[in-house]
Amino acid sequence: MKTKYWPEKGPGLDREAMREASGILRRGGVVAFPTETVYGLGADGLSPRAVRMIYEAKGRPADNPLILHLAGPEQLEWVAADVSARTRLLVRTFWPGPLTLVLPKKDRVPSEVTAGLDTVAVRMPDHPLALALIGQTGTPLAAPSANRSGYPSPTTAAHVLHDLDGRIDGILDGGPCRIGLESTILDVTREVPVILRPGAVTREALEQVLGAVAQDPGLDGYLRPDGPGTPRAPGLKYQHYAPEARVCLLSGTSEEMAGYVRERMRDADFLRENEPVGLLLTAETEQALRETQGDMNFGYVRVLGSRGRLPEIGERLYDELRRCDLEGVRTVFAEAYPVQGVGAALMNRLTKASGQAPVELKKELKRELKKELKEN
Repeated sequence: MKTKYWPEKGPGLDREAMREASGILRRGGVVAFPTETVYGLGADGLSPRAVRMIYEAKGRPADNPLILHLAGPEQLEWVAADVSARTRLLVRTFWPGPLTLVLPKKDRVPSEVTAGLDTVAVRMPDHPLALALIGQTGTPLAAPSANRSGYPSPTTAAHVLHDLDGRIDGILDGGPCRIGLESTILDVTREVPVILRPGAVTREALEQVLGAVAQDPGLDGYLRPDGPGTPRAPGLKYQHYAPEARVCLLSGTSEEMAGYVRERMRDADFLRENEPVGLLLTAETEQALRETQGDMNFGYVRVLGSRGRLPEIGERLYDELRRCDLEGVRTVFAEAYPVQGVGAALMNRLTKASGQAPVELKKELKRELKKELKEN
């Protein structure tokens, strides 16, 4: 199919573009659109046939549920069988915004959306184009990230075009996404609400409103095994967010990371196996590396932001992972972050992209020192 592209015009899109896009959706097509988190691939969330087109376009496993995007809190009654006082409090506090709620579903919600579960994930995005599109279409939109399944989520229309050109009906360009990480997913069907995926609405912020908030046990590990059973929310079962390059997570101080990278760049065997190498660093680590690097070649180096401003790093993460692939990078060294606040969301995405636990540099450097002393 030919993918229609509607360019951004000033603060938004013209009425004709919105009319065309909503018409495609009402006829059962699929259209990518911007949200404050990442670009979503939208289809009529109450049409089984339209929702199946999302899975086909993305190459997404059928047991990976989708999120329904709403134009307003009043649409909750369309799709949720039970809207508790606790749910309404969360909606008043965090909607529109990057918080997805898992609720008991009504029968009208197709099993294609929920992967056969008796719950449905819903949110109200905080982006004027998304809200206008949902409202004009007149139905909730099922919308996972608008990328090939498993790859880094798109935060610009160009990312969507790269992944899905010719596979979907259209792309609404609303400029770069403001947050850059997928929404927090909170299961409110439990006695104690459970975070199924961390995001910009942090556990700390939720606890201020609700009191106790638990975390899904699967988030404690770096990758949940692809075993039987349907996950309660997107991102819990399969490897996600991964570029074609191998991602190696490094956990330690800026000085430890700079020292580890220097040693790797002196290792001829490592360079032959992994070249070219990419580094995704904080400003603090880049400074430590620059102060001691001399004339060494450190490959493709990108600074994501400061350790003191993790939301800034989240905004740029997916774009920089994609740039590594465009630069032909084969191995990416990326920093690990504390798992508090937005750091929990960053580590969730990075460990999913890596598929393995972070290298603890303090232990690694001690092992190498012992090895060097033994050899000498």
